[in-house]
Amino acid sequence: MISERKPVAYGDLRGWMKALDGAGELHKIDAEVDWNIELGTIARLAQGPSTGSALLFKNIRDYGANARCRQIFSGGLSSYRRVAMMLGLSPDTHPRELVKLGRTVLTRGIAPNVVKTGPVKENIVKGDDVDLAEFPAPQWNRGDGGRYILTYGGIVSKDPNTGIMNVGIYRGMVGGKNQIPILMSRAQHIGHHMTAWQQAGHKEMPVAVAIGWEPALGFVAGSPVPKDLCEYDVMGAIRGEPVDLVKCETVDLHVPASAEIVIEGYLGLDPETYVMEGPFAEVTGYFAGDKSPKPAIRVTCITHRTDPILRGTIEGSMPGSYSENGVCSSIMRAASAWNVLDRAGVPGVTDVWCPPVHAGVNTFVQIKQSYRNQAKQVANALWGSSAGHVRYKHVTVVDDDIDIHDYAAVDWAVAYRVNAGEDDIIIMPSTFGFVLDPSIRRRDRNINLYGTGKWNRVLIDATMNLDYDPDPDLGGARFPPTVRPAQADIDAVMARWNELGLDKRKGG
Repeated sequence: MISERKPVAYGDLRGWMKALDGAGELHKIDAEVDWNIELGTIARLAQGPSTGSALLFKNIRDYGANARCRQIFSGGLSSYRRVAMMLGLSPDTHPRELVKLGRTVLTRGIAPNVVKTGPVKENIVKGDDVDLAEFPAPQWNRGDGGRYILTYGGIVSKDPNTGIMNVGIYRGMVGGKNQIPILMSRAQHIGHHMTAWQQAGHKEMPVAVAIGWEPALGFVAGSPVPKDLCEYDVMGAIRGEPVDLVKCETVDLHVPASAEIVIEGYLGLDPETYVMEGPFAEVTGYFAGDKSPKPAIRVTCITHRTDPILRGTIEGSMPGSYSENGVCSSIMRAASAWNVLDRAGVPGVTDVWCPPVHAGVNTFVQIKQSYRNQAKQVANALWGSSAGHVRYKHVTVVDDDIDIHDYAAVDWAVAYRVNAGEDDIIIMPSTFGFVLDPSIRRRDRNINLYGTGKWNRVLIDATMNLDYDPDPDLGGARFPPTVRPAQADIDAVMARWNELGLDKRKGG
């Protein structure tokens, strides 16, 4: 399946929407929709991993014909079909194949091109003319702390020592005419850059936000790309062509030349300049990130295309309704975990999966056992990796006869291959963890004080225990055979299936 990949360069957000429209994956909403609560509610109810279309809101209350920005696009990557399209694969590609591709595509690069200008420079707004209210940033959820203009934009920062840029996704709320407080942690790449700029004696760090471009921007910016590899290079590898970049107007950074909107400015490093932000309906499915002072972008310039399209997304998955982050994380976090295990020398790994409902906080690993306690090596490798900062809280390891993409199969393995008294349940206490997880005590979620949250991680070893003695009554096996018929018996019965009048019933 992976060999059939044909990288696609869509050119920009509009090229991506055209492709989605042609594939029946885009729904345009012409009716007036209120930016306050209604738009976010529609986006949440319409999302799903295999159903639901990407949405283009074309008629937003208070943002009519003369508005600087009149449209919002959401949900472009909220299904595996559309993720497969982005990666140049058939829309029907199984997520297992997407994970396998993610193992390589997130570590390869095609260097970008720097060009003199591009469509994003069609309109340039600087200084006192900057007014974030001119953009239809939604109040996505009733419980949000305000209107969030940054939900799926790539925030660009740069290491002052190496010059390597990073593009990451961090939520950002409208905090005033030219202020955007954001949520980030010191353990993330932007946090590494923030620390480096502070240590160099700076009180602000230059940043730029690219909003609305090809789907690779959101996918890669939310992925755990290696620190020494720029996300622009990875985007190039996904699309099979270099990303055309232009230099910003007021900061020494580069952004996609055909982005819809770019917000330039400086992120305040001094806590005295922090701005109140939060809460927000988060990846956890809860309102999280308590209302508190956060580092804020002081906006110095906005460049945008004529009649720009604001790219945004609803965050937070619930059972049966998965966000863009949940769908993308299920692929990229699984791929990253598999690579971590490979680099750690863990043998016998045959599949890795992070279900979309929790975006990789629970991780399933399928292995072919060759020695006892192999599952413990799996968990230790994941927990000791930088990729484990906000994921891999609970690791479940199963044998290679268990389909980890089938919740029922994993649940069966946990039921009948786990005996807690046999060291099948291992707790790793007090490790760094995801600050937005409400299962962490509130006092331990103070990101300004601690820099991160605190997790007690768990390994569920649902493999057949090789400490058990081989049973002579079972021919030397440690566990009895399962009840599934032999393949020859299945084939014989299936040959008569229609004859038996069972053609309308599920068999096999």
